[in-house]
Amino acid sequence: MDENKKNNSNSDSFLNPDVIRYLGLGTQLAATVAVMVFLGYWLDSKFDSKPILTIIFSILGVIVGMYQFIKTVIKSDK
Repeated sequence: MDENKKNNSNSDSFLNPDVIRYLGLGTQLAATVAVMVFLGYWLDSKFDSKPILTIIFSILGVIVGMYQFIKTVIKSDK
């Protein structure tokens, strides 16, 4: 009976392997977008083309971040 109780508590645990797989996805998405925005901002200041490159790199960051997010989720489901 104690063994059943341990198994049930492990499946509800925060450290369940299914949960661990998804913990970093939001951070990864946010980091990708943030890096691309800062890169665009830096390039804008270097080439004096504000805000064109910031906008382009922001959109590119969202696209790349979402691609990685969806790719990881689909791969995890298989």
